Amino acid sequence: MRRSHPSFLLASNTGPTRRLISSRLARWRPCPQRTAPGCRSSTTAPDLSGRVTTPFLDPDSIPKLPFRFETGFALFAKRTPRPFPPPFLSPPSGSFSDPLSTHHQSRHKRAFVDGELIRGWTNGDDAVYASDNFICANDGVGAWSARPRGHAGLWSRLILHFWVEAIQQDIALSRPPDQPYRPDPKRYLQQAYERTIEATSGPSDCLGTTTATGAQLYYKADTTGSTPCTSPLIYVTNLGDSQVMVIRPKGQEMVYKSTEQWHWFDCPRQLGTNSPDTPIENAVVDTVELRVGDIVLAMSDGVIDNLWRHEIVENVSKSVGRWEAGEGGQASGPRKDGANGGMTFVAEELVNTAKQIAQDPFAESPFMEHAIEEGLASEGGKLDDISVVAALCQRNTT
Repeated sequence: MRRSHPSFLLASNTGPTRRLISSRLARWRPCPQRTAPGCRSSTTAPDLSGRVTTPFLDPDSIPKLPFRFETGFALFAKRTPRPFPPPFLSPPSGSFSDPLSTHHQSRHKRAFVDGELIRGWTNGDDAVYASDNFICANDGVGAWSARPRGHAGLWSRLILHFWVEAIQQDIALSRPPDQPYRPDPKRYLQQAYERTIEATSGPSDCLGTTTATGAQLYYKADTTGSTPCTSPLIYVTNLGDSQVMVIRPKGQEMVYKSTEQWHWFDCPRQLGTNSPDTPIENAVVDTVELRVGDIVLAMSDGVIDNLWRHEIVENVSKSVGRWEAGEGGQASGPRKDGANGGMTFVAEELVNTAKQIAQDPFAESPFMEHAIEEGLASEGGKLDDISVVAALCQRNTT
């Protein structure tokens, strides 16, 4: 049974106004903790980027899809992330009987839940994931870092982990020929939410909330013509103020942008401790048709609070052109449309541009504009965790 306690407000000082969370000490209990593989952090707010080659599933367990994502990501953390608590992360023993070398204990530095490595990467309080069929960016509410048991970064990472697991399990189910697989995005996120509540409940009692946004690549078949054909589409699921955007670089065109969800200014819808929001009631699912060569972005609000949409479109389109012209590092194959390494370059350039605005106290920014519209004094960018996953839609030839 949950105990109720007097309400209080959590506030973060990430901008001219404070991000508030209506909260109680009544909890949706905590869970064992682990750290994010592949992510480094420091007090100087580090950058991280990479080309993601994580297989979404064992190729033998699912039918081949006609389209795939080539992905890359880039991250900037405004501060060192709070370490995950046990049991998610098992710290090395300090016993004098231990061997001097701790090389064999490297496994203990990784984050686990239910005996599995936690999927994705942590970036401050954000968490991101990328594969050939699914990308997402979750933004943990940093105000929880002021609470003794607050672990927003764990919440954002676990939601991501269980979200991917729900998709994978559904895809891998055996089905009769007349009942083909169809994505069920809202159910996947609801399952992830429920599993995260369960995982964070217990002696550890980890508190936190997070936004969630993701895009699952699928396809539609057209059998009306003489020759059947398929075309790519994505199922976009969003709750809160992170964002999925689809850009067509050749025409510098924004094809789609998810809509932010707010309770009030700088307080988005969020999943977690004492939040009234749930995926089944509040998540929005959009189906977006793509073309081969389109770029799908999953971004935390560290991007959209500092860059207007036309700046994002222009930045991504120019980065693709520069990559095709030979800039941005070594490619592993043809550079057309930003392929073979270009998505990492695209993500890095977008993060760097957003970071410049975020760190400029005199810059104009969307966050500043929105704050002024609310009657609040504001100037400059908004320093925040900045996370970008970039995914190029390609025909699957493997």
